[in-house]
Amino acid sequence: MTSRLPEVERWLSELAGDENARFELDTIAGGASPRRFHRARAARDTPAARAVFRGHRTAIVMEVPADTPDVVFARERGRDWPFLEVRALLEARDVRVPSLFAEARDRGLLLVEDLGDTLAERLAVHPDEREQLYALAVRDLARAQGALETLPEDCVVRLRAFDEALLGLEIDHFREWFLEARGKTLDARERAVFDAARGWLVTTIASLPRGFVHRDYQSRNLLVSLSPGAGARELGWIDFQDALLGPRAYDLVALLCDSYQPFDRAFVERRLDDYAAARGLSGEARLALGRQFDLVTVQRKLKDAGRFVFIERKKNDPSFLRFVEPTLGIVRQALARVSDVSELRELARLVDATT
Repeated sequence: MTSRLPEVERWLSELAGDENARFELDTIAGGASPRRFHRARAARDTPAARAVFRGHRTAIVMEVPADTPDVVFARERGRDWPFLEVRALLEARDVRVPSLFAEARDRGLLLVEDLGDTLAERLAVHPDEREQLYALAVRDLARAQGALETLPEDCVVRLRAFDEALLGLEIDHFREWFLEARGKTLDARERAVFDAARGWLVTTIASLPRGFVHRDYQSRNLLVSLSPGAGARELGWIDFQDALLGPRAYDLVALLCDSYQPFDRAFVERRLDDYAAARGLSGEARLALGRQFDLVTVQRKLKDAGRFVFIERKKNDPSFLRFVEPTLGIVRQALARVSDVSELRELARLVDATT
């Protein structure tokens, strides 16, 4: 990929109104997205540079290629970029997101506030903060879901949903990529077992009440910073451009069944209790939440296992393969908790036999 760093630096100089202004750019390791991210700082602290960064020492430059899926989605519908639309929505509902400093959509560039290290990066250095920060993450999610219960009629989030088609497509990712792409073709009996479980999961999850879903609310998409003046930790949200309608348990699964952060069950249950308390759920509703959490876990983590292989095969990036086995471990544990469903009991045997 051709480096755009010289172009990015020229753009920052234009924003500063000084063609001689110089900026240092440190590329940030990203995930599987086609976007690229750079932490920018001025080579010299000048009033013009401070103005570009709104008084901050650093900012984040986002490179957004024209073929990025959400940009294509927007272009086909004559809409604003979903990242920008959802960012504005979240900001208006008091969810902490990066402020937008500048944009050049015709050049595929955005300049946004730098909210600090990811939750994953923070915990790698300060593992003792895990309980505190995850309790904060579930409380923030509960508060945000409450604030987002009503959405504008023309909101992009309302155009997309975890319906039967999308849920089924994601589960098929496991069969197509984790199994078949790796040489395991299901025989007639195995395919019948898989299809029965797929159908039951898709129908059941699609029937759950829907609300705002971030879709990838996990440790690499939460940023840890100090709240202004208070000195307390706060979490900022990023990577929300694919937000859609779905079950409220979905983002909890993304957070607490994170392939990159292992948790024991007691930790997960404490966080579900935190969430239930923040939402004011009754005891019965808390039990229902736990059941929904397990069902969505099976669907989400089967998709993730297939996705990791897809990334390796289609994008020549094997870095996610080390997360496959932990992900399947999460699937097996969830299936054990819903073994009263005959279709899922058979799926558990199939997963054990084929992995």
